[in-house]
Amino acid sequence: MKKFIPVIAGSIALASLSGVVKAENMADNDSGIYVGANYGYLKVESEDDFDDNKDVVQGIVGYRFNSFLALEGSYIDFGKYGGSAANASTTGYTAALKGTLPITQTTELFVKAGQLWHETDYNVASIKGSSDDRSLFAGAGINFNVTENLLLNAQYTWYDVDLNADNVSSDSEFKTDLNQASVGAEYRF
Repeated sequence: MKKFIPVIAGSIALASLSGVVKAENMADNDSGIYVGANYGYLKVESEDDFDDNKDVVQGIVGYRFNSFLALEGSYIDFGKYGGSAANASTTGYTAALKGTLPITQTTELFVKAGQLWHETDYNVASIKGSSDDRSLFAGAGINFNVTENLLLNAQYTWYDVDLNADNVSSDSEFKTDLNQASVGAEYRF
């Protein structure tokens, strides 16, 4: 066991050093536009009949100011969720700040937070309507460089969505969390 301690310590030191070297090299000139797409799993959690599991599709465009900070926008389709008594379909646009931490030459972690502007078409007990609103969201993930410009990612994002169904009753506000786990690709120009 004593022989493995220097090997483990050396490996950790090399991995840390390679992350620092990558961060210094990336900070020089790593700005520009990127586009991407995500496909994943949506878990809808609410206090009413809107609970469901569905697919989610997202298109992304962003601008990296440097290796660590980006501004990102997207269009997202959460699909249709719910049951026969109450169902809804939500689409929206997002704007977010994205922070990235390069770990190695091929791996980086990221977090993002921002706002979702969404439109929901709903059907509650045969009463149809729509709701426009805005909500906060936060997410985290990991990027893997396939080439210098192409990255694959895995991420988890939480959206705090409130559905306001005014024509159902005077206080029909449904607290709903949309949880997205997805994989995707990003291309940096």
